[in-house]
Amino acid sequence: MIDAIGLTENDLTALLTTLKLATISTLILLLLGTPLAWWLARTQWRFKVLLEAVIALPLVLPPTVLGFYLLVALGREGPIGSLIETIGGAPLPFTFAGLVVGSVIYSMPFVIQPLQNAFAAIGSRPLEVAATLRASPLDSFFTVAIPLARSGFLSAMVLGFAHTLGEFGVVLMIGGNIPGETQLLSIAIYDHVEVLEYGQAHLLSGGLLLFSFLLLLLVYSANRHFSVMQTKQ
Repeated sequence: MIDAIGLTENDLTALLTTLKLATISTLILLLLGTPLAWWLARTQWRFKVLLEAVIALPLVLPPTVLGFYLLVALGREGPIGSLIETIGGAPLPFTFAGLVVGSVIYSMPFVIQPLQNAFAAIGSRPLEVAATLRASPLDSFFTVAIPLARSGFLSAMVLGFAHTLGEFGVVLMIGGNIPGETQLLSIAIYDHVEVLEYGQAHLLSGGLLLFSFLLLLLVYSANRHFSVMQTKQ
């Protein structure tokens, strides 16, 4: 079956590892990014722009630079790596757990920024109305803010997931290229090109291209649908 569609055993393993990484990273980013994005959209803290710049840094920083500093920080001699080793943990570089850490940091702006923009677009009026109905801040967040920001959540999930699928520099630096452990689809494509296996590189690249296009089409279509619904309301 695998040979029939042109995929090798390593290609299939890399595909499954990539999907696993994208799913886990996106879920972690949603859990961590939702309260952070809510706070950024509501706070009047004067130094908020500094935190926003740090979050957006992966958008402009070369992936290999980010991957290098993550490798140093998570290594045995690094501040995070030495702390993990002190409490009995295993080193993160060249492991799947290390890939998750790198992916979460690298894809952070693609999740937090859509959520922050969606929360900011809600304004204070719906929350004030909820407060007059004796809803607690937590109730208002879950019953008012999150439903109104559903388009932002969809964009955040899709962009975070799709961005993880295409990672190369960061994951190569921090995870290496270990088949079955840290080899991802983007690295498998590079390996095929390196040995002039253009047919398999085309197959994997074309699949990623089509899948990414369909994900973006889903986002734009859903956002248009939400906009029409809000206009009718």
